[in-house]
This record gives sequence, C-alpha cells and structure tokens, in this order.
Amino acid sequence: MMEKEILNKHEIDNILVRLSFQIIEKIKDDTNFALVGIKRRGAILADRVASAIEKFKSLKPEVGYLDITLYRDDLTEIAEFPKLLGTDLNFDIKGKTIILIDDVIFTGRTVRAALDAIIDYGRPKKIIFVALIDRGHRELPIQPDFVGKYVPTNIEEKINVKLHELDGLDSVTIEKRG
Repeated sequence: MMEKEILNKHEIDNILVRLSFQIIEKIKDDTNFALVGIKRRGAILADRVASAIEKFKSLKPEVGYLDITLYRDDLTEIAEFPKLLGTDLNFDIKGKTIILIDDVIFTGRTVRAALDAIIDYGRPKKIIFVALIDRGHRELPIQPDFVGKYVPTNIEEKINVKLHELDGLDSVTIEKRG
C-alpha cells in the first residue's frame, strides 16, 4: 500500500476558512441555523467551522453531533454488534437551517443515513451539506452544496482524513492499494 499526502494542516485550515465564508454567504442574515457534524470526523470539522464562523461573523452557532450508525443501510454487514457513538443535538431543529458536515463524501449512503436521522429529530427549514473531500463514485443522487476539495479516485483507492483531535495531526492522504 502506498499513501500520499494530498492536504496538510495549513491547507485543511485554509479550506475550512473558505467553507465557513461560503456558509456565511449562503445563510446571509439567517440566525436560525445550526451546524451538525456526522460523527466522528465530521463532528470535529463542525466544531472548527463553528469557531471560524464565530470569529468572522461574531455569532456563535449551535453545534450538534450525529451518530448515523443505526440508520446505515449496511448495518448488518458492518458488525454483529455495532458501536454506537451517540447523537448529541441539544437544540430543536424544527424550522432551523441545518448545516450538515462530514469529512468525505463517497457513495452518498452516509449522507442519506444522516438525513434520515435528522428528520427523526424534527423538520428543519433547510439542510445544506458540506464535505471536506468529494472523491466521487456516488451510488445515490446526493451532492454537497460546498466541497473543500474534489479528489478524483479509483474505486480501489481510499481517502484517509486525519484530524489532530483524534489522530494527533491534521492530514488528508490517498491510499493506493495493490
């Protein structure tokens, strides 16, 4: 296996600032919004984007974290006893604009599961989807509203997002198998 870095800490930081500005522009004067990160790395990215929005807009957005484990369509295939990470939404999503954040979009199935999970908590006014990396290969008709970086991949390749809070460093690599 060969692994090649495609984003370093500085590049990830710059992308998150750009994505934050895109979100600010999209929501304009709407103050009834919240960020929801898909656990695990999407949750960390949601915290970072919230900090950037607070810095640039002087408005601290509410942040929630979504565990999509029980909404996965491959639940019976991933493990006999899947590990639940727990959802943490300490606000009413009804009528809010939800900014859904994840690290990588691939087939679209994770996002579909996240949409189902969100709807179980209420009916938001709108959901905007943000992904740090879009690697293509959709199996469902789901596209992010904002993407940090498009990384065309082969189906055999893997994108690894490492974030300091979990992995001790910030880096995105592409892993070529074989």
